[in-house]
Order: sequence, then C-alpha cells, then structure tokens
Amino acid sequence: MIGRGVLLASLAALVTLVVALPAAQAQPTNVRLTNDDGSNGGYVSDYTMVTGTPYTDAFLGACSHSRGRQNEPAVAVDPRNPQVIVGSSNDYCGVFQSDGTFVGLGDVWLGYYRSEDGGASFVSSLVPGYPGDTSPYAAAARVRTSDSGDPVLAWDNHGRLFAGSESSGDPEGTQKTFGDVWVGTYENPQGANGSTSQDGKKFVRSLDVATGSAAPNLLGKFNDKTAIEVDRTGGPCDGNVYFAWARFTGDGPSGYNSSVYFVRSTDHGQTFSSPLKLSQTVHDIQFPDISVTGDGHVYVTFREFADVRSNQQTDAIAYDASTDCGATFSAPRQVATFEPYDPTDISAGSVVGECGDSDLACDSGYTFMRGGTQVRATADQTDMSHDYVYILYDPSIPGTEVPSGTTYGSITSEDLPTKYHQDVGSQSGIYFLRLDAATGVHTAPALIDDPRTQGGLQRFPDISVDGGSMHALWWDSRNDPCYSPTRPIGNCANGSTGAALDAYGASGSAATMTWSSATRLSSVSSNPNYEQFSGRTAPFGGDYLYISSVGTFSFGTWTDWRNVVAGTDPREAGDDDADGADVKQCRTQNTDGTFTRDTCPYAGGLDQNIYGATTP
Repeated sequence: MIGRGVLLASLAALVTLVVALPAAQAQPTNVRLTNDDGSNGGYVSDYTMVTGTPYTDAFLGACSHSRGRQNEPAVAVDPRNPQVIVGSSNDYCGVFQSDGTFVGLGDVWLGYYRSEDGGASFVSSLVPGYPGDTSPYAAAARVRTSDSGDPVLAWDNHGRLFAGSESSGDPEGTQKTFGDVWVGTYENPQGANGSTSQDGKKFVRSLDVATGSAAPNLLGKFNDKTAIEVDRTGGPCDGNVYFAWARFTGDGPSGYNSSVYFVRSTDHGQTFSSPLKLSQTVHDIQFPDISVTGDGHVYVTFREFADVRSNQQTDAIAYDASTDCGATFSAPRQVATFEPYDPTDISAGSVVGECGDSDLACDSGYTFMRGGTQVRATADQTDMSHDYVYILYDPSIPGTEVPSGTTYGSITSEDLPTKYHQDVGSQSGIYFLRLDAATGVHTAPALIDDPRTQGGLQRFPDISVDGGSMHALWWDSRNDPCYSPTRPIGNCANGSTGAALDAYGASGSAATMTWSSATRLSSVSSNPNYEQFSGRTAPFGGDYLYISSVGTFSFGTWTDWRNVVAGTDPREAGDDDADGADVKQCRTQNTDGTFTRDTCPYAGGLDQNIYGATTP
C-alpha cells in the first residue's frame, strides 16, 4: 500500500523461452470482485454471511454504493474445494459519504470477496475490525489501526484461510503512522470436517505480529510489503503459517534502509514467533515472497536494490533458506542480477517515481503511476522430490535501451541517480527461472512471452504452481496505440493518456518447463493513469497483481479502470495540460481562490475496481 516510489541494475544475456503450446485460447469471462456500485448486492458483513443474521453500519452502507477505489488485489483458491475462492484488496470504498465527507477515520481497509461457484460471482465484504464495525466479530480484531492494506492470502489444508496486512493509521485520529503488520484467520464455521463449501468463511481473529514505532509521516520504524504462505505438505510442518515483510527505518518506505523480517505460527494463527531478521547484512531490499517445497523447506525470495549507501552496485534476486520449518534461516544467497525497469522522472529537481498534476507534475509532462521491477516466487508443494522455487520478475530487456528525449527514464533509481542516465527508456518483459533452492543452481532466465515481437511493456507478474501445472499473470500494454519504450504506459508523445493496459496470462508444465502462448484476460483495455489519488492529482494502481491455482485450475485478479468516469478538474480550468487523466469531480471555488473538496465522489470518478477471471 505505502512504498518507495521507485525501484533498480545489471544483467547477463537472457534467452527467450521456447513456447511449446502456441494455440490461442478463448478470452475468459471477466468478473468483478468489488461490488460497490449498488447493482450487485453491495457489501455484506462477514457476520451476516456466516450466521444469516442481518447486520450493517455506515461503513458497509457507503461501500455498497460508493463506486470507490480498490487496488493491490490478492486471491486464493481453496485447495480442498476450488469452487471456493477468496479475494482481497486495498479497499477505499468506505472513505466518503455521497456528499464527499469522510465516513471513518481510516482511508483504506482490507476487502474480503468470496466466491463459492469457482469465481463466476463474488460476494463483497471487509475483514472485520474496520472503523465503525460493531458486529459481534469486531472484538476479535485485535489490531491497533484505522486502516489496513497490502493484502496477502493463503490457505492451509484444513479449511483455514489466513490474511496478512500492513496497517498504519492511528485510530485516535492523530498523525502518527504505526506501521504494524498483522495476520487474520478465517475458519470453516462447521469445523475442519464440515462442508468444504464453508471453508475460510468465519472470521475468528486478527492480531499484530510486529509493530512500528508510531512516528508521524512514516518515519521511525515502519513495516510494509507483506507476504504469506502456509505449509500444505502433510509433513511435520503441515499447517505452519509463514509471514514476511520489509521493515523500513529512518525515513519511511522511501528511505534508505530496509530489511526483510519473518514470523511463523505453529498453532494455526493463534500466536506467532518473534520477528526474525532474514536479510542480515544485506540492505535496501523489498518484496519478500515465501515458497514452501514438498519436503516442508521454506524459502524467502526478495529483491535487492542497487544503492551506493549500502555498497550494493547491482539489482538482484536473492533468497534465504530454512530446513527446520522456518525456525532458522541461512544467510542470504544471490540468484541473479538484472537491469531494472523502474519508471522515474524529474519533479522540482528531484528524481520521483510517479507523475501527476500540481506539486506532482514532472518535467516531461507525462502522467504515470509508480511501479518498479518485482520478484515473485512460489513452489509446488505436491512435489516431494525437489526443492524447486519458480521465480518471475519484470526487468528491462537488455538491448532495448533508448534515449527518451525527455526527463523520463526507466532504468535509473532515486538511490543511484548518477549510476544510470536519467533520460533512457527501455522495454520490460516477464522473465522466468527455476531455482533449485537446495543447491542454488537455476535455469537461465527466459522470457515467457517476448514483448519485442508485439510491442508493449509487461509489468507486475505473479506465478502459482501446483500439481506440476504452472500459471502466470501480468499487466501488458501491447494494445497501447501510443506505445514507445521512450514513454510510460499509456502516454502519447503529446502528453495525453488513454486506454492502454490489459491483464494477460499463460500456463506451463513444470515437467517440460515450457509455456503456452499468452492469453488476454481482460475484456476491456483501461487507462491506468487516471488521477484518483492525492486529492485527484496522481494515479495509483498498487504494487502487485495476484494469481492462485489448484492443479490445472487457476484464477487471477487485477486492478482495473474500465468503470472510471472521466471528467475535468476545475482547479486546472478544465484539462489545461491535455493529459486526459482527470476524473469526474465536483468542486466550487472559494472567494480566496481555493477550491472545495470533491462533493460527488460517488459519481464514478473514483471507480477503480478489482476484476478477475479463470486463467490458462
């Protein structure tokens, strides 16, 4: 939810993966997980879902009609019953009343979106404990926060679902940002032997597993960038819950010192161990991801950033290993280096990772959301013979670097503004490798679907592997009519923006290490550059997408802007920068020249949503 604006540097030659299954697949049906437009049941309390007893409140009422913002989706398919799928997101649905006044103290909460028909439809809800929640389940939310985001989800093999989150706001309304991380637990209300259609339905608790230092403005100690996994192997570690995150110290998530920490639960989420620092002497790292192999070994991968302050000259993929159910870990081991794809520009003389209007305007004139190279990883827990970890990441493709002709660039970093040229663009692609985490040996990084053959950028990948079947998901701008490696996604040469982004997916075989051709998942391309945040001056799409699978069945989720209502910003005398990124809003000018807040937030200008589909 809250993170550094830019993310970084070098790579050996990479080869394109051979595609063995070229046949095109039919575009899947898209389903909306966030039913906040008043047309499909609205938001329902988890208490009502479980008991049938009516309960609602002002927050749920706002969510049912707000047409609000949602991003950073998570999704998990029940391993006991793939008809049961649960999604989540940063859900801003309860922020405003219809007249633009605030509903609660917080600005975002963890969504809970449930399907019992294999993803054909979803009931929208929130994890209990949100501001104003007085349902009987609210008391079980033992977390100190007024907002929660960065959702991550994982199932065990006994009907339990675990939800991890970062939280920051002070429920007392002060400017303190706590920066805590917590884990919530859902169970089958009929017990582990009940109908699997009820798996992960009843909220039973949430508790903080690490706390920040309650400093203002993300200063001090702040926890962010979460990951979760559960052991489903049936072995001695079966049922263990593993949770990891990045801890930022000194200057918040855009500061210079970040480390990865880890906790585990051996009693189904009732208690967790004390935080264990995995990164040890490695500094400036983020985006942990947790993989559990068939023998119960635990591997935590993460991205190392190039940073002169920590004498780290290259961006890299690294991992820590545990062979004792997450009790202890090895020292970090580096897997591969890469040249990042980290969009940056210049604003007020500083390198920044997002551009919009007003104080967020950049010298290039472009408008774009933040988002740098990520490392996502998983293991096949049904494979008892190997310690294989499957890794995706989205760096720049070597050889695609080109002068941008502006202050925009994609291979630089705010931490190393002199190491790379600021004005160089590039093309990003989704690379795949398989790591034998027991030995450190890995396959050569290879493109799943080479974007150089069809144009566009590939961003925010995720991967799921189960029963020998691999599934991948990513954002793709191949349908962007203005695509150029010299510009951000969705930006034309004149600084205007338009529909440019789609979700794509592919499937593969772990036995042959081959991938199918890519399938377009989203039925509508959308504009990711709508200015819906920071007082309607900046775009934001979150930091990740999510996919989950059981055997050959897979379901993926993505942030989507197809429902956004465009408009004009009165503060700009209309769209004076002609970026096409302004959204519907209602403001009047005061006598002193200032403007009121937006008084029509329900009119669709904030209608960012989470969509999903079954994937190849």
